[in-house]
Amino acid sequence: VPELASRRHIESIIPIVHAAEEAAKMSLGDIDGIAVTHGPGLVGSLLVGLSFAKSMAFATGIPFVGVNHIEGHLSAIFLEENAPSFPFIGLVVSGGHTSLYRVDGFGTYKRLGQTRDDAAGEAFDKVAKLLGLGYPGGPIIDQLSKRGETKAIRFPRPSLGKNSFDFSFSGLKTAVVNYVKSHPPSDNGYPEHLLCDLVASFQEAAVEVLVKKTLQAAQIQKVKRVVLA
Repeated sequence: VPELASRRHIESIIPIVHAAEEAAKMSLGDIDGIAVTHGPGLVGSLLVGLSFAKSMAFATGIPFVGVNHIEGHLSAIFLEENAPSFPFIGLVVSGGHTSLYRVDGFGTYKRLGQTRDDAAGEAFDKVAKLLGLGYPGGPIIDQLSKRGETKAIRFPRPSLGKNSFDFSFSGLKTAVVNYVKSHPPSDNGYPEHLLCDLVASFQEAAVEVLVKKTLQAAQIQKVKRVVLA
């Protein structure tokens, strides 16, 4: 709920900054720069963070930079010891985003495809909610899937046309909803084996699309490296 998220940001941002200072044993005077997400995301929440960071930079004279957080996801691999060389295909998968990029250097990105409706993580969360599994859905479904049969139920793998790098998970989510309607659980829910088969089949369908399109992009772009964020 965007408005509630924004209000929660207002309540939390100052205590979180103080907690970070205490954990790092630093004060604002020890900081060389202030970076803040300016997008993409929920506008109200971004506005809270951006206004706070700009105010802090103005009051202290500390240099300030706005960051696209998808670029942050794609660049996080360079915190690893064995960072890749350019170019690489970047698959960004989260609750709000599912996108494919060709990355030729820092600041040089070409978006090859993106979700047209639900992001992959959003579909996981909605299926978990439908099945009463809790939030966030990804880790719960992944754990249950390990005990299930991935081919038990045939769910759709939307491709959106030949050589399209866009994603769509709304139809897959609807297929799970329709399955639950046609195979309703008892008052005590599904038996464990059936629940595990159901989520394993769903996860297999979602991940198969992610893998297939990422490898297809790498082949068509003639890029040998893939980065997952």
